[in-house]
Amino acid sequence: MGDIKRADFYDGPAHDYLGYWKGRDYEHDAERIAIDRLLAGQHFEHAVDVGGGYGRITALLPQYADHVTLAEPSQRQLDVAARFLEEGIERVQAQAAQLPFATGSIDLVTMVRVMHHLPDPTAELAEIARVLDPVGTAVIEVANLGHARNRLRRLGRGVPVGPVDIRSPENRHDDEIPFVNHNIDTVIGQLSGAGLRVVRSLSVSNLRSGALKRVVPHRVLLRVERAAQPALARCRFGPSIFLLVAKG
Repeated sequence: MGDIKRADFYDGPAHDYLGYWKGRDYEHDAERIAIDRLLAGQHFEHAVDVGGGYGRITALLPQYADHVTLAEPSQRQLDVAARFLEEGIERVQAQAAQLPFATGSIDLVTMVRVMHHLPDPTAELAEIARVLDPVGTAVIEVANLGHARNRLRRLGRGVPVGPVDIRSPENRHDDEIPFVNHNIDTVIGQLSGAGLRVVRSLSVSNLRSGALKRVVPHRVLLRVERAAQPALARCRFGPSIFLLVAKG
């Protein structure tokens, strides 16, 4: 799928990531609910949001950590983050596979909406394992190839083991950012290979539907989403799976 290590995919004017999230309040709030649920009652010394763009998720982390760092490869996104994030949050330009942190020095890592740009996340997961404290925690979001709607489409054929490129045919070239969905079982195996284990999972954005968002009040969507995340995790219903990960 070409060079997935480029840092400049989100530097171009075609990728207005801040603008992308306008009108996606439900998706953002669903992810906030998941993070709050997975990290409830915990506090960390240093949290790093890997590949966090302009800091959408990074902004949630100060309530959980004394020191928060956004590690993002795109300079343009870091420039937006300088205006978006509150003072005191550090910003560093870094690839997920080459993080500028000492081994075992980070006790919370988050990586949300990054795996769908990584057809082979082996190096990135190994790097998270390297920087993570032996008793540290990671929250990793995975675009779920086996979500309920996809399983219905593929009835009788099963879910492919490897990543599936979901870009339109005209965008399947090296100048366009990779965009894949993953088999969750495969990702769990990749995490294990990096020395990481899944402690808990949540099914997220379970009501992701333009039609539903138009007719159902936002507060009602979130009420259902809050109840559905743990209930639907076992069957991996939603398009996004959040994994709470630890070493060992």
